[in-house]
Amino acid sequence: MSKIKLLEIRSEIAAGTRGASLGIDALRVASLNIGSAYFSKYTSSRIADRNDLLWEQIATPSAIRIEGLVEVYQNVSESVLSVLREGNFPVVLAADHASAGGTIIGIKKAFPNKRLGVVWIDAHGDLHSPYTSPTGNMHGMPLATALGVNNENCQVNTVKDITLEKWNELKNMGEMSPKILPEDLVFFGVRDTEEPENYLMNKYGIKNYTVSETRQLGLKAAVGAALEKLSACDIIYISFDVDSMDPDVVSYGTGTPVKDGFKPEEAQEIIRLLVESKKIVTFEMVEINPTLDNKCNKMAETAFEILEQTTRLIENNL
Repeated sequence: MSKIKLLEIRSEIAAGTRGASLGIDALRVASLNIGSAYFSKYTSSRIADRNDLLWEQIATPSAIRIEGLVEVYQNVSESVLSVLREGNFPVVLAADHASAGGTIIGIKKAFPNKRLGVVWIDAHGDLHSPYTSPTGNMHGMPLATALGVNNENCQVNTVKDITLEKWNELKNMGEMSPKILPEDLVFFGVRDTEEPENYLMNKYGIKNYTVSETRQLGLKAAVGAALEKLSACDIIYISFDVDSMDPDVVSYGTGTPVKDGFKPEEAQEIIRLLVESKKIVTFEMVEINPTLDNKCNKMAETAFEILEQTTRLIENNL
């Protein structure tokens, strides 16, 4: 029996556009269209979401639907924890990227005495807080919850008491804060950030291997340097946002596409080299939105190819 366990979370309450909740089904369609048995080969569990809140009035504009995200974090973290405690490997398929904060909590609860490194393959830094977010969309905040930072030095929003209460719940969930150290976070492909995020990246020296730098160094050298930077980490988690890829090469089937990203084969190779380190304990794929795809289901088709190849590599390591 395979040790790979799929965890599906369709929460899209933290995104700015609708449709990411359909991304997992778009992956399933992509698999069917090429005759893949992927979704029958691996056991899959659906995690409860709070997408019912999409029809409710927004009460916390600087952290939209944060009350629902507290539940999503709890549900995701418990599911990830359960899979890891069973000695299995979670492959998390998520709608918007906010739920990644829950993934990190689950990993840390499973390995409380191990130092966790995070490789964030994304067009965005996701380092905002309710104090700094220009939109209030919480898929731009998961790393701030994991790092336990408010970044009040860059405050632009007035934060309501109820928002702060729920924000502190997210930061302290699992009875630990921070969950990760800034020096244990590495970005690949980040190219669309705001000043508050740049402030934190500079303050903490968070390394970003840009698309151009990764190509200049060569993929193998760039990933090698990233792994060396994370050498003090016992375990590593990869979070792969499909908007890290170039929308003009793939498609615009993601909530916040940004030009000049990685080619699919580059993204796949970065992930492959990371998996070969054998420190990876969780892999996650997020932010496929088929309602925005200008090439039918091209984003999901491309992402599924990466998912299938990555899962095969992980399974070979187990």
